[in-house]
Amino acid sequence: MRYIQTDQAPQAIGPYSQGIIVNNMLYNSGQIPLRADGTLVEGSIEEQTEQVFANLQAILEEAGASFDTVVKTMVFLDDINDFQAVNEVYGRYFAEHKPARSCVEVANLPKGVGIEIEVIALVK
Repeated sequence: MRYIQTDQAPQAIGPYSQGIIVNNMLYNSGQIPLRADGTLVEGSIEEQTEQVFANLQAILEEAGASFDTVVKTMVFLDDINDFQAVNEVYGRYFAEHKPARSCVEVANLPKGVGIEIEVIALVK
């Protein structure tokens, strides 16, 4: 196992790592709309989703992966009515390559945010 750590994404806010590689697969911890400096994006769901994708990109790059090597995503929303708005942002990152995905509404997310996304990706 190899732990992934980058200063380009927010530091873990608990006893976990940003990601871990096992057998050329990256499993990243769910990303919320925290900036690398630890400040929270409190804007629209689109703005929150953009920050989540910035965090994911930093972790993927640190691991030697990319959005093109993601095989599965898990999207957690605090309001399923945000599904379409999130899909619009999501579709800019996964336009041609479309990994498998789950999307569920949850009762609560860390720090009261509207979205959390985690990915599993092949490491080149």
